[in-house]
Amino acid sequence: MRPRERYRHHGPASFGDAELLALVLGTGAGGCSALGIAAGLLDRHGDLAGVAEAPVEALARQVGIGPARAVQLHAALQAGRRSAAGRVDLERPVCTPRDAWEHLGPLLGPLDAEELHALYLDRRRRPCGHRRLTRGNDGFTVVDPRQVFRPAVAFRAHALVLAHNHPSGDPTPSAQDREVTRRVGAAGRILGIALLDHLVVAGTRWVSLAERGELPAWTPEPVPAVADHGPSSV
Repeated sequence: MRPRERYRHHGPASFGDAELLALVLGTGAGGCSALGIAAGLLDRHGDLAGVAEAPVEALARQVGIGPARAVQLHAALQAGRRSAAGRVDLERPVCTPRDAWEHLGPLLGPLDAEELHALYLDRRRRPCGHRRLTRGNDGFTVVDPRQVFRPAVAFRAHALVLAHNHPSGDPTPSAQDREVTRRVGAAGRILGIALLDHLVVAGTRWVSLAERGELPAWTPEPVPAVADHGPSSV
């Protein structure tokens, strides 16, 4: 049975990682079969997650790939990652900075461009809504508290958490990050909708601005400013 027919009849569970990659590639090139190219990618990058994390330029260096197919493969893998990470668990409450990270970190960590997201919470601290508010480094500089709280009113939220990513890989909050936190926190106090935290995410590392003393909602006293979380166990 041909691979596409086998996939249609038996689904992805009957395929190994190399076979799945070969289906995305479609055909061989450069004297290698699609399966041989896929096996080479896995050997070079370790596993399927490593292939998904590789930049386009690294994929293009594989024999039989080239720039056009590298873009095609990269886009397919990123679409899968976004679909898997793009949902929040509406039943699990958010009571600590780590809870907030577990909701938003997997969504923001892999991104190549900076995005600001808000997770809106009901009276029992359960998520009642999620919005991407800005995309791109320039967009973050013009964050308006109104764009943060307009969805909060629509969701009838009682609190919210902000999170954005640093594609540079360094989760250290900038002066701009702290200023946005202060402005949004002040607006929330006026509206009666608490800003509980603002997370800065860089891959699997993250920093809570509440834990750094910028917001008091999670703990009565700020923790030392050196708190920088390593890879999550989730």
